[in-house]
Amino acid sequence: MSTNESGREPVELHIVSDSTGETAQRLVLALEAQFPDQPFVEIRHPRAENVEDLHIAVQQARGRPAVMVYTLVGSELRDAMRQLCRRARVHYCDLLGHPIDSISRVAGVAARMEPGARAPLDSSYFKRIEAIEFAVKYDDGVGSGLDEADIVLVGVSRTSKTPLSIFLGYLGHKAANVPVVRGIELPEELFEIDPAKIVGLTIAADRLLDIRTARVKSMGASRKRYAELEVIYAELEEASGIHRRLGCPVIDVSELSVEETAMRIIRLVEKRKRAAHV
Repeated sequence: MSTNESGREPVELHIVSDSTGETAQRLVLALEAQFPDQPFVEIRHPRAENVEDLHIAVQQARGRPAVMVYTLVGSELRDAMRQLCRRARVHYCDLLGHPIDSISRVAGVAARMEPGARAPLDSSYFKRIEAIEFAVKYDDGVGSGLDEADIVLVGVSRTSKTPLSIFLGYLGHKAANVPVVRGIELPEELFEIDPAKIVGLTIAADRLLDIRTARVKSMGASRKRYAELEVIYAELEEASGIHRRLGCPVIDVSELSVEETAMRIIRLVEKRKRAAHV
């Protein structure tokens, strides 16, 4: 397996599931976010319904820099997977087994043991769907929606505003985001809404340079002012001035995953809203 530009050899994450693998896929994304400089290759093995299916998946990973990441509901399949991985000397991670066993012991109730079982379509589910649709509709300053939003993010380009808005939506929070772009006026509505729900985002200049340079390269374009360091410093300085005008807290996303940043945003907004109503 060849190394990438970082010089690191990619780690194969073999995602094995007795259903579609969507649960494992979401967890794998969270795991990958903790290793921003490590390249990964995801290999999915959905609908693994018997030991032979598991054997085929493990053999593909044998002798490779790989981890078997699996969500198997049935205890028999989990046991078989563990034995296969040990015999093949492949690292493995059981994402469902331990949580299911622990909850069952504490609750005194057996799990349904049904592959692909989904949470009921209750009010919280529809709230999340509505919040995700809201994030898409009002992404990057499109439309208004700031007054209706639960959370408003303000920052320069490539400070993770969009993925944060979508993830916050997944958690049930309506998030809108406003980009800080030199020469473009911010919407008046931003200075009229409840300031408690505004959070500023910033990032280290060198980190932003790396992200933007990679972005420009991936688009097949030459290096432009978008990725020049002096422009980045000017943009960050302008954003800092706007954050001061708004009187909002600022989170540095340089070394944070989307999940960790989202949790900090929620805690900040909830704390500020409680303080405003005291």
